[in-house]
Amino acid sequence: MVLGAGPAGENVAGRAASGGLSVALVERERVGGECSFWACVPSKALLRSGHAVAAARRVAGAAQAVTGEPDVTGTLRRRDSFVDEWDDRRQVDWVHEAGVALFRGSGWVAGSREVMVRDVHGTTLSLRAARAVVLATGSVPSQPDVPGLDEVDFWDSRAATSAERAPGSLAVLGAGVVGVELAQAWARLGTEVRVVESGPRPLPTMADFAGELVGAALRADGVRLYPDSVVESVSRTPEEVTLRLSDGTDVSAEHLLVATGRRAATGHLGLESVGLHEDGAVEVNEHGEVRGVSGGWLYAVGDVTGQAQLTHQAKYAARVVADVVVARATGRHVTTEAFSRYMTSANRCAVPAVVFTDPEVAQVGYDPARAERAGHQVRTVELDIDSVGALLRADGYRGRARFVVDERNEVLLGAVFVGQDVAELLQAATIAIVGEVPLRRLWHAVPVFPTVGEIWLRLLEAYGL
Repeated sequence: MVLGAGPAGENVAGRAASGGLSVALVERERVGGECSFWACVPSKALLRSGHAVAAARRVAGAAQAVTGEPDVTGTLRRRDSFVDEWDDRRQVDWVHEAGVALFRGSGWVAGSREVMVRDVHGTTLSLRAARAVVLATGSVPSQPDVPGLDEVDFWDSRAATSAERAPGSLAVLGAGVVGVELAQAWARLGTEVRVVESGPRPLPTMADFAGELVGAALRADGVRLYPDSVVESVSRTPEEVTLRLSDGTDVSAEHLLVATGRRAATGHLGLESVGLHEDGAVEVNEHGEVRGVSGGWLYAVGDVTGQAQLTHQAKYAARVVADVVVARATGRHVTTEAFSRYMTSANRCAVPAVVFTDPEVAQVGYDPARAERAGHQVRTVELDIDSVGALLRADGYRGRARFVVDERNEVLLGAVFVGQDVAELLQAATIAIVGEVPLRRLWHAVPVFPTVGEIWLRLLEAYGL
């Protein structure tokens, strides 16, 4: 039994079914989940039109051909095509083709291997899993404790990615990944955007230069940033919503987007029935098995575990869990070596992530402070991305990159790339970290001229190879 049919739940269900198990999948909304319909896919579709126009304007010859702004109607129509016009029939068909039974409704745990499902008609079903129950219910937006916020209508990320028109103005509370991506997406579609951030720069958990470069790009797009700001109250008139900041400044806009993070969706899962707290993330071991529940039958994957809130990491954990469940069901001995040798380290120190702003931010692994806390002898190498390949891609190309190196073993611990089209550099860095490839061997992995990837050679040379 799998509760939740987002990317994590789909992967558990499909892989377990292909391993010969009978699988039931429970979903109360759309099959495909948050990523497919309200997050990753529609947000990147909204960003792409503005990015394409901006990229053309950075190339002499192409710039002269750009005579207008991105078309809002065309952009929204393209976004709608990527979410199948908000219809999940295609993904439901896949579930059926995979031999998985789909239950439409809300599911919760009612005891050992027991699941209750209340379907769309209000009928409650009692189901029992012979082998395992997997929690894959994802996460939900967190709401900050700001006076007046409960009394106004505001956008969450779902509303911001599914809007049917470009608002005249938009205030964004929060400058993390969701905040900066959607701020830039709507700004490039003609919306007047203001971003209120609690820290000195956007993307506060990432490298300082990442936030600085993204902040500069947002300002160039006409976005007004309010750094180091504390919101004292929120109010609304029929025409606009207003944030009152602690310095007395009022920030007003037609809509307010609250983008202050997400929390594990464990409410109403019935976890108290198996001795767990109802609120907060579910802690799991290296096999995805929920800690504190005996019997080896309850597992969890994805955002609900409180680990990296990234679709690709959730799908990775889902594959591990499915393999473990199938192995146990077929009598094979489950060992860390066979099933999840690298799962703990992959979730701790080799998580790749991309912020799809322009410039992109692509990072994987440790930052210098985390690497030192983990006991590594750290050396950092940082350079501007200014190779011929980068300059051919865009006139005045601006970018920066950083390597974090374990000096004892001369292996890569972390990497950050900021610039146009740098996301495609990230997989090589992830392979180098997971594979613990010595830098002296990486030196012989010759980057193609002229590409942005030449930064690999420049960083290795700056290290001294």
